[in-house]
Amino acid sequence: MSAHCQVTGRKPGFGKSVSHSHVRSNRRWDPNIQRKTYYLPSEGRRVTLTLSAKGIKTIDRDGIEAVVARLRARGEKL
Repeated sequence: MSAHCQVTGRKPGFGKSVSHSHVRSNRRWDPNIQRKTYYLPSEGRRVTLTLSAKGIKTIDRDGIEAVVARLRARGEKL
């Protein structure tokens, strides 16, 4: 599963881990990605989305119908 939120567009952040001896190594900060299934009453079917925790809160606030309409306007296939 890709660490990318379909609603907010959050992706991993990249940087360096610095040890006590100041040796730098690559690391990444992954967003809190979850797979959630929502029921779309207008279409009578379920959709599974890959969401960050903030994306789940966005759906709770705006509603699944509004968020799906935004995703489709962006050209994303569900």
